[in-house]
Parts: sequence; structure tokens; C-alpha cells
Amino acid sequence: MGQDDHGLASRDSLHLLRISEGFTPARAVQLAAELGLADLLADGPRGADELAAATSCHPGAVYRLLRALAAEGVFTETTRGRFALTPVGERLRVDHPQSLSAWVRFQSMFNEVYAAALHSVRTGEPAFPAVYGSPIFRYLEENPEQGALFNTAMAQHSRLLATVMAEAYDFSTTHTIVDVGGGDGSFLSGLLASWPDTSGVVYDLPYVADAARKQLASAGLGERCSFVGGDFLRDVPAGADAYVLKGVIHNWPDDQATTILRNCRQAMADGGRALLIEWLVPPGDTPHPSKLIDLSMLLVYGGRERTEQEYLALFADAGLRLSRVVAAAPLTVVEAVATR
Repeated sequence: MGQDDHGLASRDSLHLLRISEGFTPARAVQLAAELGLADLLADGPRGADELAAATSCHPGAVYRLLRALAAEGVFTETTRGRFALTPVGERLRVDHPQSLSAWVRFQSMFNEVYAAALHSVRTGEPAFPAVYGSPIFRYLEENPEQGALFNTAMAQHSRLLATVMAEAYDFSTTHTIVDVGGGDGSFLSGLLASWPDTSGVVYDLPYVADAARKQLASAGLGERCSFVGGDFLRDVPAGADAYVLKGVIHNWPDDQATTILRNCRQAMADGGRALLIEWLVPPGDTPHPSKLIDLSMLLVYGGRERTEQEYLALFADAGLRLSRVVAAAPLTVVEAVATR
């Protein structure tokens, strides 16, 4: 083996090592969110010893956690042992307008699921029920504290994407949007703020009704948007011209995904459309976040990320056809209309 071959082998080995250790930064940022370190740094730099005392933790261990996350760009060590927030770390604050604190904390719920991932690889079934005793959505409904955290996490994620979607997709001819699986209405609130001539309906399980109505009222949308409780595996509200499904279809295997889409097809007004806001998996070895997220969908939800061809098959079974794909980075809008 020549010198160049040795160099390539070394880089290949280091690449494999980095992949195998990828859990460490994820768990580190989860710990920072669980301890509220960003909230403690909201007013300026503080020492690791001071932060340890405020969180009832070991000073040396807190320093090492902060130093590790400083190397990831979450904190910065201003002087020896003192840390401050970066723009990335600011978003771990609970009170930040673009906070992702709940989103990060919710991810820690999946650590045991990932540890049981071999179950999914052997069976093709999600590991979540094997770990927690029931499928994720039933578990969240039966465990209100975790359900509330999930709803807050989804709301944070939705606020992030609502602005992108409002700019990427033209709703100027849309009269009514139904946000299917719309949670507390944060996503639809963002859309309607940008399209004031459009009205909306948030459709989700009844247990989120109070949170949704509170969110819609605080956004000043009480007269333009309502909440309807129900199960999209059974039906969806009829008569709208746009059915938005943000991150919904990827949570479900093909048969249930087809059921949801068929329900939208049967409910939509003439000329209506379904708008799937999803990752679109590119072909071949092209690096893309969707390919790792697809594995998470298997482990947690039993769903999947899909290629364009796989969406075409779903649409055909649901009485829909693909009309276009609109970029809404980092995701895409897959638009489907009724077949004639």
C-alpha cells in the first residue's frame, strides 16, 4: 500500500469513527436543554461553577459539557471557565421567539428507542411500542405531560417552517385551508398571517383543542380560523380547496398514508389540492438528511420518507395525481390534485 493509499485509509477510518460517535453531540445538547443552561445564560456569561450550583450538578462535569457544546457552536468560552450563548445557543432559551428548546428536549424521549433499533431492523416494525408499550400517538394521548411537550415541540418546528411555506407557495387563490394534523395551529397561524384573505381550519385529535384555540386567539385569528377535532384516518372536514399535511404522511406506513390521502381527496372541493410538506428522498448515494430521518421514521413511528416515485404510487391509490413539486427549503411541497 502506497503513502496515498495509507492516507485514504486513514480518512476512511476517521469518517467511520465520526459516524459511530454521532450520538454524543445529540445527547449533549439534550442535556443542556434539560438543565436550562441557555436560560441561565440569557443575561450574559457565567462561570461553569456558578451554572453547576444553579442546576445541582458537578462543576467539572458541567464545564466539560459546556466545552463540548462550545466546540459545536452552541456556547462560547469567553474566558477560562466562563461561557456565553451563541446565536445557535440562544434558540435553546425557552423565551426566545425562535426557541427550539422543547424540540430538543423531546428528542431525548427517543434515546431508548434508538437503543432498541435492532428490533426494527429485524422485524421492519417500529421500536417505540416495544419500548413504551404502545404506538407513539396513543402513548402521547395517554401521557399528558409528554403529549404537552410533543405539542410544544411541534409548534416550535411549525413556526420555523410557516414563514418558509408562506413565501414558497402561492395561496392567493385559496379560500380555505385545512391543516390536517395541525396540532395547536402554530403552522396555520403563520400561513394565515401572510395570506390575510384566506381562512382556515386546524384539524387534529380532540385532546389538543384547548391549546389550539388558545393559540388561534392569541394570533388574532378567532374569526378566520377554527379548530375541529377528529381522526384523519376516518375523515377530514369537507369543502376546502387546500389540504395541508405538514410532516404527516411520513409518520405512516403506505396503507394508512393512502387512507389519509383518500380522505382528503373525498373531502376537497372541486379544483382542490393536497399539499404535502415533506422531505423528498433523492436517488442513489446523494447525501441528504431525508435518508437518516427515514430511519428515524422506521424506529419511532413506523412511517417512512419517500421518493417521488413512491408518492406517485400513493397518489394513484388515493385518487390523486402529482401536479408539481415546489421547493420550500429545507423541505418540499408535493402538490397533488384529484384525478379526472
